[in-house]
Amino acid sequence: MTSPLEVRQISKSFGARKAIDSASLHVAAGEFVALLGPNGAGKTTLFQILSGLFTPDAGGATVCGSDLATAALAALAQLSIVFQQPALDLDLPVRANLQFQADLHGIPRAESGPRIAHWLQRFGLTERAADLARELSGGNRRKVELARALLTAPKLLLMDEATVGIDPASRAQILADVKTLCREQGLGVLWATHLVDEAEAADRIIVLARGQVKFDGLAADLLQAQAQPTLTAAFLQLTQ
Repeated sequence: MTSPLEVRQISKSFGARKAIDSASLHVAAGEFVALLGPNGAGKTTLFQILSGLFTPDAGGATVCGSDLATAALAALAQLSIVFQQPALDLDLPVRANLQFQADLHGIPRAESGPRIAHWLQRFGLTERAADLARELSGGNRRKVELARALLTAPKLLLMDEATVGIDPASRAQILADVKTLCREQGLGVLWATHLVDEAEAADRIIVLARGQVKFDGLAADLLQAQAQPTLTAAFLQLTQ
């Protein structure tokens, strides 16, 4: 089976600053991978490359076997992303935000209607469908953004610090929902975070620091490699 994501020796500089330095990683189908790194580690730059916003200086990536450099449309059609910065139209109702996304991707109305209804129900938002997005809590806005990302039935979901600024209960619920989707639908997820407790829930942890992959493996292996009793202590030792 073709992996949802293969990243090969990607590098990206901005002037003299190397944001990504020969980073390689992969995400398998149904796998929840945490990309754990401090602020400024290069996580967002990597996501911007994977979403086609930036071109790497070296290296490359494939999404479901399609190369981002030579088959960008095919690659990008297989992924969705929830960025750290909110991207809803706050003056549109929830359902209209989702319908706009479906229309943008050319999903026929006969198909998009049931998809929208499914994800609203899945995330407990059916009764809020007619409410303006600005009337929702931060946690529910994030759920709408997640629903919007899933409308296109992606094989790869990128979550870029997507729980920053929301309450702990909503953060835990979104994390649980995404992990369930991995199990149920074989969705590959790369979840960028600087929060160690989120990484602890992952199938595998990739530690990114100063643009370099410092570790790629199980949480237990990271503890053993750093000879530390907690994941937080191991992460801090490895990145500082």
